[in-house]
Amino acid sequence: MKRRIVVFLLIVSFMVLPVQAEPIRWVDFGIPYESLKYAMDLDIATFDREVHLPWTRVLAVAACRTGGKCSLSSVKKAAEDLKTGANPEEFLGNTAKYYSYYLGAYEAVLGGMLGSYAVEIDGVWKPAYGLKAFSPIASGYGYSHCDDFGVARSFGFRRKHLGNDLMGSQGTPIVAVEGGVVEALGWNRYGGWRIGIRSFDSKRYYYYAHLQKDHPFAEGLQEGDIVQAGDVIGFMGRTGYSDKENVNNIETVHLHFGMQLVFEESQKECLSEIWIDVYDIVRLLSTHRASVKKTESGWQRLYPFQDLDLEDFPK
Repeated sequence: MKRRIVVFLLIVSFMVLPVQAEPIRWVDFGIPYESLKYAMDLDIATFDREVHLPWTRVLAVAACRTGGKCSLSSVKKAAEDLKTGANPEEFLGNTAKYYSYYLGAYEAVLGGMLGSYAVEIDGVWKPAYGLKAFSPIASGYGYSHCDDFGVARSFGFRRKHLGNDLMGSQGTPIVAVEGGVVEALGWNRYGGWRIGIRSFDSKRYYYYAHLQKDHPFAEGLQEGDIVQAGDVIGFMGRTGYSDKENVNNIETVHLHFGMQLVFEESQKECLSEIWIDVYDIVRLLSTHRASVKKTESGWQRLYPFQDLDLEDFPK
């Protein structure tokens, strides 16, 4: 009898425990630039209105209807539907079952890019809501890039290119796209001198590779350091493809920039890592570039920045 009671209590306890959703195992991110920009501008424009339209919600609704393609027309239709104040489940019909997946995926990809921040200009801190992530290339430095995600690579073993290559000049300052913690810094036989930064919410791992020979990193930067979005972290080069450190074995000077999504820690380093195509994200960030200068103590940004979603308004 006692055994039956114990079994019954165990069953009841499992019934009342919250059900943990399975972590997302794969994200095929292919939202075009035009759709990203429209949704971003709409998010910013409606931020202080009665019905705020977060871009991740708008894009998730559009993705349900298009299988993740998110054409501009589908994004506009999603915005019109959400303006009514209705929940997506009320107008998505059978595709509503995909909404939580797309919302979770897009919040992981874009979650640190829009928000509240403050910039110090002429000694005065000015708050704003908008794009708070930066292009990885500092302001005033030219570069070019194309959508090369998935292109074949053969050094070491045959594999796919899991990032976006930005071609530029030797020594171009590279900045942190988003704030976070320096999780990796040093030599990698594929990426050469490289830096890995984990976002504060731990969902995004930013990878900056092929940095400059002899002087790849910003002065004093170490693993475990906290960086702000727009801080100088390193300098463009062409190191890598070598087991020996500090070797230029890459033909073209460029930055390899990648983003890995991490929904649980077992996904960080495994055979099923989630790397996404960041080409259109880089295009979106091209209008928001950090202004920096070289001083006797190292590279500094011209306009100090503070993320108000993480910190109090500066005094």
